[in-house]
Amino acid sequence: MEGIEKITARIAQDAQAEAGRLLAEAEAKAQAIRADAQAQAREEAGGIVERGRAAAAERLERLASASQMERRKLELAAKQEVLGEAFDLALEKLCTLPEKEYISLLTKLALEASASGKEQLIFSQKDRNTVGKQVVMAANDALLKERAPGLPEEVAKSKMGTLMDKLIHNTTAIVTGAGLTLSEQTRDIKGGFIMVDGDVEINCAFETLVRLQREQMEKKVADALFQS
Repeated sequence: MEGIEKITARIAQDAQAEAGRLLAEAEAKAQAIRADAQAQAREEAGGIVERGRAAAAERLERLASASQMERRKLELAAKQEVLGEAFDLALEKLCTLPEKEYISLLTKLALEASASGKEQLIFSQKDRNTVGKQVVMAANDALLKERAPGLPEEVAKSKMGTLMDKLIHNTTAIVTGAGLTLSEQTRDIKGGFIMVDGDVEINCAFETLVRLQREQMEKKVADALFQS
């Protein structure tokens, strides 16, 4: 019996030793797995952080670019608004000139626009009632003086000279057919006129003239307004 007990005790000791060895190996493997997992987790976390930083930087760059573009758009819109106000003010000043200056300006425009001297002038309702006839008469008078022979100054100043001057002008008007006329029509314009000769119209409305001038002068006006 004593031999059996010794064998049994030896087997138990060997079993305990083997179990200890297996436990130690298992613990070592578990530690290795934990270490690998921690390293992988750190690596993945680092990758996630790096990708997050890159995405954030890219997003920030896009936002900065969009913000800069929006700022330029707002600045351009503001400049366009200021330019529009400048040209609107120019149009308003033209339309509110003192009557004498207004008639003089319209007369000059009529003379520059007239080709045959037989055109009709179409005004706004307001201008037709107030200055239309005076513009047509002043323009016709200027046209006749261009086409009629002039009298010597000393003769023109006398009563006889005055009568002769009228006679010459009237005769010239009949012979040449010179004579702008005031149209019965009116147009919805702020100022100026529309010159009509048959089917041909020449737009001398102030808003049209200002718009054409804006197209030609906008850059110069912008440089003057916004020079740094």
